[in-house]
Amino acid sequence: MWKMWLLFDPRRVLVLLTVFLFSLAVLIHFILLSTERYNWLEQQASLSDGNAHIEMLLPNGSSALV
Repeated sequence: MWKMWLLFDPRRVLVLLTVFLFSLAVLIHFILLSTERYNWLEQQASLSDGNAHIEMLLPNGSSALV
């Protein structure tokens, strides 16, 4: 395993890995923001209109609106 680092510069590999993971995270977040279900920015706007409810799961298995 240590011979692999003789072929590749560790600093360059770590920089490329960091850039790749950051761009992957940004891509995933933009994909989620483009969907209706997982767009947390639009959900904040719809929750502020007063029609929001929270469903609470009770220990006996039933649910109640809060």
